[in-house]
Amino acid sequence: MKLQEIFDSYKENIMPTYTKAPLIFVKGKGSRLWDIHNKQYLDFFPGWGVGNLGHCHPKVMQAVRDQISKLIFIPNNYHHIPQAKLAKELIFWNYPGKVFFCNSGAEANEGAIKLSRKFGASTTLSANGERTHLTSFKVCSEPIEGQSRTIGKGRYEIITFQGSFHGRTLAALAATGQKKYQEGFEPLPEGFKTVKFNDIEEVKKAITDKTAAIMLELIQGEGGINAARQDFVLALRKICDEKNLLLIIDEVQTGVGRTGKLFCYQHYGITPDVMTLAKALGGGLPIGVMIVKKEIADILQPGTHASTFGGGPVICKAALAVLRAIQKEKLLANTQEMGEYLFSKINGLKDKYSIIKDVRGLGLMLGMELGIEGKMIVTKCQESGLLINCTHDKVLRLMPALNITKKEIDKAVAILEKAIRDVSMAGKQS
Repeated sequence: MKLQEIFDSYKENIMPTYTKAPLIFVKGKGSRLWDIHNKQYLDFFPGWGVGNLGHCHPKVMQAVRDQISKLIFIPNNYHHIPQAKLAKELIFWNYPGKVFFCNSGAEANEGAIKLSRKFGASTTLSANGERTHLTSFKVCSEPIEGQSRTIGKGRYEIITFQGSFHGRTLAALAATGQKKYQEGFEPLPEGFKTVKFNDIEEVKKAITDKTAAIMLELIQGEGGINAARQDFVLALRKICDEKNLLLIIDEVQTGVGRTGKLFCYQHYGITPDVMTLAKALGGGLPIGVMIVKKEIADILQPGTHASTFGGGPVICKAALAVLRAIQKEKLLANTQEMGEYLFSKINGLKDKYSIIKDVRGLGLMLGMELGIEGKMIVTKCQESGLLINCTHDKVLRLMPALNITKKEIDKAVAILEKAIRDVSMAGKQS
């Protein structure tokens, strides 16, 4: 197709659900992309964190080639080897639990929401906070005086946080703590309470006999790279233990090495009851995962939840290659080292340019809060061959691949500085 034919096809045949840059990419390798004109770009925001290994990592490509020649699809009422291996690998790097496979972060979060409701309808709360699971999934009607109180079918609410983002499906959207994403899609599913992030007193006030779970991102990506405080997360874990609530950690964007540990919760000294993953795990292919603590993992029985394409042979083989590449290539150590280097370079820009108000994040997940809108800086970077993102109008997001090098960081920061300088000068002249 000719250049204009491609643009015309998008306009005429594809729904306008994305704000698109006028770029057509044809090839990628590592942290570099080439457009249809063979212009090269540094990708410092590979698909909202999908590209933790960069583009077309050789181990992922080899895994896909190997599997696609043997078996592409098998339904989930049969067994296959790549799914068994991937589930075992995920549990090895996490906590004792079981895995549910699906296709996206939103779908994983929907699974967590359904599981929490099933949990709330099948547990009681004892006086000492001990979890008691009703294995028959029947709801008690009579509380035992002085020992426990029945929650039953009334326990369905999930507490979420302002600034959060959990996906575009209706329940995930209802859990999202940003009104701008919800407008026009009402009525949303009931059962969600949104409270202030990092405010434990607000959480305590929101808990009632209807509460089943607390759901949060440890670093809010779409919310502007806002990190949960250590004391806040520890307090949430304690409350969930005491109140018989599930702690659901959404690691769709922070998981698979992005923060310098394989999973972000490992920075906080806690274990989730439920964790959701997606984006980076597939190395560029679609996958979603829900990992549930073993003692509650059998709440969802056959017929209560499913995903047709979840955990297919090709995607599981690709995800195994991702996890093994992170280990063999020592990418967690590189993320820590290059993260510190990137933060030092960006903080250097903050010292030079007053429009940069704050620099925050963890590992290779960095946000620069500006005193002006960031759209023009993103555009100027793009024109000079650097791809970054802006969220919340004023927060520039940099999330390069975990195998990024100092040389690539230096080049990216030089482009970014020129864009900031040009925008700053234009603002002064106007």
